[in-house]
Amino acid sequence: MKAVVFDVGETLADETPYWSSVADRLGVPRFTFMGVFGGVVARGEHHHRTYELLGVDAVPGDAPAEPYPDALGCLERVRAAGYLVGVAGNMPWAEDLPAADLVASAATLGVEKPAVEFFERLSELAGMPPREIAYVGDRVDYDVEPALAAGMVAVHLRRGPWGHLHEPPPEAISIRSLEELPKALDG
Repeated sequence: MKAVVFDVGETLADETPYWSSVADRLGVPRFTFMGVFGGVVARGEHHHRTYELLGVDAVPGDAPAEPYPDALGCLERVRAAGYLVGVAGNMPWAEDLPAADLVASAATLGVEKPAVEFFERLSELAGMPPREIAYVGDRVDYDVEPALAAGMVAVHLRRGPWGHLHEPPPEAISIRSLEELPKALDG
């Protein structure tokens, strides 16, 4: 393995401030918004269905996601171990991460997760075959399964709502904290 690419939302960054600001801008109680949002995703629907169910138009949040306490240190340790460090997700929140060698989003890749093409384009951007890349994410449906389908090593981080609700397939590496990642990659 030569590269480790990280999802952004709920892997490196806590999305609570962002989604709370969406609820506030909509005038919807945060608990209601988060509950409907979670239920929609748990049913396998796209999160945009939340707006339809609440009878509101989608709005962007006005608060950034915040890095988890273990995120930046993990990126630095992974880079110090000799890996190319990438950050890529559907949301473009990765631009301000100084420890990333490669930064991409659905917009820059021209395709959203969970499409396998997202991961294939990451491989092209990294300039290496998928088998040399580990993709770390919290969602089994958007991160782990499509990374495996593209031929990457998949790492499931049990963090955020989807990380706790989804069970990864046995061929994925499973961790509970980014502190565990360097050792898991060596094992």
